[in-house]
Amino acid sequence: MRFCPYSHRTRLVLQAKGIRYQVVNINLRNKPSWFYTKHPFGQIPVLENSKCQLIYESVITCEYLDDAYPGKKLFPCDPYERARQKMLLDLFCKVPCLTKQCLLAIRNSRDCTELKAALRQEFCNLEEILCYQRTSFFGGNCISMIDYLFWPWFERLDVYGVADCVDHTPTLKLWMATMKQDPAVCALLTDKSTFLGFLNLYFQNNPSAFDYGLTC
Repeated sequence: MRFCPYSHRTRLVLQAKGIRYQVVNINLRNKPSWFYTKHPFGQIPVLENSKCQLIYESVITCEYLDDAYPGKKLFPCDPYERARQKMLLDLFCKVPCLTKQCLLAIRNSRDCTELKAALRQEFCNLEEILCYQRTSFFGGNCISMIDYLFWPWFERLDVYGVADCVDHTPTLKLWMATMKQDPAVCALLTDKSTFLGFLNLYFQNNPSAFDYGLTC
């Protein structure tokens, strides 16, 4: 699904590694019955390779693509550095839930002061990591897997209404600006008006929300 941050992770890796692929979008509020033959719980993303083998869960699909296809390796080859990126991913685990909760609260006119405070703290933690490392990216001075795994939620901060949560983290904001210059990130950027158009229809329970912005 075009607007899903988890699917966005997989598409970033496909783009970064130059892998040819075809996207099949589905309506997440009206999933086709055939999709449950691809994933037992109907979750996305799901990869199907040329051997009709199925791989799902966003981090697993990204790691599979990095291992199975040639080109630039996004995960480090060094076992410790690879493990360190996975530990960083574990530190990031609260961000997806908090951003979604903030979005729901804002859209339903509920107070989200405490949620935004919690999100700011998570971003402070990430800021500290970048400052301690003194690197441009979370994996070092070159973009790597961990940056792509983080990015989809940062791209959505503005449309979710929580962009102010990074106002106090200048190094993290610099990372965001640098990420926007990456060719894979640029190729998949969705403009704000399209995101907002989707969200407006989604919160109206409009079944055409997932097709927003598509042209025949």
